[in-house]
Amino acid sequence: MTPEQLSETIRAALLAGIDDSDFQLSPFDVPEVKVERPRQREHGDWATNVAMQLAKKAGTNPREFATTLVERLAEIDGIESAEVAGPGFINIRLAAGAAGELARTIVRANGAYGRGDSLKDQVVNVEFVSANPTGPIHLGGTRWAAVGDSLARLMEFHDARVIREYYFNDHGSQIDNFAKSLYAVVAGEDAPENGYGGQYIQDIANEVMVEAMEAGDRDPLERPRDEAIEFFRERGVRLMFNEIKDSLKDFGVEFDVYFHEESLHSSGKVERALDELKASGALYESEGAWWLKSTDHGDEKDRVVIKSDGNAAYIAGDIAYIRDKHERGADLCVYLLGADHHGYIARLKAAAAALGYDPASVEVIIGQMVNLVKDGQPVRMSKRAGTVVTMEDLVDAVGVDAARYALSRSSTDQSIDIDLDLLASATNANPVFYVQYAHARSAGVARNAAEYGIAREDGFDAALLTHESEAALLGALGDFPRVIAQAVEFREQHRVARYLEELASAFNQWYDRTRVTPLGDEEVTDLHRTRLWLNDATGMVLRTGLHLLGVSAPERM
Repeated sequence: MTPEQLSETIRAALLAGIDDSDFQLSPFDVPEVKVERPRQREHGDWATNVAMQLAKKAGTNPREFATTLVERLAEIDGIESAEVAGPGFINIRLAAGAAGELARTIVRANGAYGRGDSLKDQVVNVEFVSANPTGPIHLGGTRWAAVGDSLARLMEFHDARVIREYYFNDHGSQIDNFAKSLYAVVAGEDAPENGYGGQYIQDIANEVMVEAMEAGDRDPLERPRDEAIEFFRERGVRLMFNEIKDSLKDFGVEFDVYFHEESLHSSGKVERALDELKASGALYESEGAWWLKSTDHGDEKDRVVIKSDGNAAYIAGDIAYIRDKHERGADLCVYLLGADHHGYIARLKAAAAALGYDPASVEVIIGQMVNLVKDGQPVRMSKRAGTVVTMEDLVDAVGVDAARYALSRSSTDQSIDIDLDLLASATNANPVFYVQYAHARSAGVARNAAEYGIAREDGFDAALLTHESEAALLGALGDFPRVIAQAVEFREQHRVARYLEELASAFNQWYDRTRVTPLGDEEVTDLHRTRLWLNDATGMVLRTGLHLLGVSAPERM
């Protein structure tokens, strides 16, 4: 019996009680019944607080309501016992056969176990990383690459149509400074103020020069200075852009849309959006500038949209971009931004409201800093970038799987320290190794079973799964859909990683205390076959969970 099936069973018992006048309620009063794992395993397999939810409406107290419901539940096949606890909780213990049936359900689902439909028919635009094309992706962007892709996978697992989008900030002074930095390194000049340094600048500049030579173009240094800088801008941004794309692809992240900020301005979309807001009265003029009435929509202050010098402020592009996303069909726009962007939450929602969209259609997730530690000391600089640690530095040190898992394992609102020595180790103290090894172990058990001629299809008897470690493992497997649903609802991919570690622990304890293959001359029985179902079900859930984090599930380690 899956948690969903148990929820429906409890709801059916409530409706039957209403029909028999045990509960003074309308059928419309009965909600979807939620069941959760008790904090203490000895209290049972599942618990629900539905009696506490409905007692007042039924004109009774929670314990009396729960007692009546427990009497009905105790008569249902598959429920071994039900008892009232505390102020009105109901603890439920499933019969071994009902609990064990979950193993077959998971295997037959063939990777679909845990799927949901909470985002059915929704188009979700998830914008993440979005680094300026002026240098390699730093650790903050790397964290967003891991987290953003995991959230996208989770939303797709709950039936959303997800658009992964990368917003290239290729408009403004940072690009000017990037082009000037490329020119300066070739011309033998000092880097400009607010320019960029590091070996990668030399590398990109050299590539521009090689391209020019191979194409038979005029030597950039023989051109007028402004023309030469523009030459480096056009080619340097493209080369840096391609390098960023390649890095992300190697990291297992590919985007559906690469959106250029410059296109908002060159296409006139910024001007049209602002004209619309002026006409609607959402913008007003003061002190020679145009302001968005963002305080009307919960922002702490109104925002300058067109500065007194006539130039558009950065938020002007944000306004046009929100409109563009919605016009492309997005129902929900999710932004993953760095720790210095807290002010963007209110202003982006205000911009959406000013354009006539529901502010709830914009979500902003703020991520905190990532620090690397090696040999007990912080790692602060990249050999190539010079000033920051990059995605390539992290991947070179620990590999893609360890990097993605470590960056997805913590809540985004927490700063994290990544111990490179730990992540590179093949020990159980390394979380990604621990989970991947559990999956490899389950694959090894399946191979050994095949050598003994043990096949799942030859027999299954859920009632045989009576060992306490099997009850614990089945309970952990049953929790997977709930964990996924909460990860999707709260946009918290780290719940999946922490769950996988708990599942791996339950599996390892089961592996140590039971056997799928016979000992010595022992005959193969349905117990062995049924345990193979449980082994394979665990492997499937581990594999699904790792996939949702963008991490591989090796079959041998």
